[in-house]
Amino acid sequence: MLLQSEKHQKLFATPFFRFHFPEYSQLNAALLEEGRALRSKEEGVSKSNKGGWHSEGNLFSNSAAPIKVLNALATDAVVDATSTIGAKVDPKTLKLKLFAWMNINPTGGFNAPHTHPGAHWSGVYYVAQPEVEKGDSGMIEFLDPRSDLPNWRLLDVPSFKIKKKVRPMPGDLILFPSFLMHWVYPNEAEGERVTVAFNATFKKVDNSD
Repeated sequence: MLLQSEKHQKLFATPFFRFHFPEYSQLNAALLEEGRALRSKEEGVSKSNKGGWHSEGNLFSNSAAPIKVLNALATDAVVDATSTIGAKVDPKTLKLKLFAWMNINPTGGFNAPHTHPGAHWSGVYYVAQPEVEKGDSGMIEFLDPRSDLPNWRLLDVPSFKIKKKVRPMPGDLILFPSFLMHWVYPNEAEGERVTVAFNATFKKVDNSD
């Protein structure tokens, strides 16, 4: 090779983060209790959920202890991720709004393909994930937002795959840009799949006061 390679960059890359909370057992048990209480009081709303239950309003406005803990974990993840990707603005100098909801997918329940317009980050914390021996049950799949990629299939380059699916486990928190199209495979297990999803939006601090 006669040319000398001087620089290699990843242009227009889509960041994806996966965090884990080691002490998830007690937290998740408490979140399941809160979920049962909420479900007994409200019918839920219809969003991307198909055959499952989606809580009403902003879950993070709830003052219950386990929800406050999860709010803090989500905040830490968002700030850490924003700093990691090289943001020129310190995220701690901005106002951060989190809006969360609980998803409960029984057998057959799933979430249709969707995005979360208007937010910076979207995240999912895994409370209960029924184990399966094989298949796609419990998996979340992300679709490449770029176009004109079919020609790259010949080269089988991982960064140019048109889909990426993962199966997070209880205690995992995944985080991704809100523009990224995603969906959740049908729950094929007997147990319920329970998650808390959230949107994170940064805004400038108003110093007019």
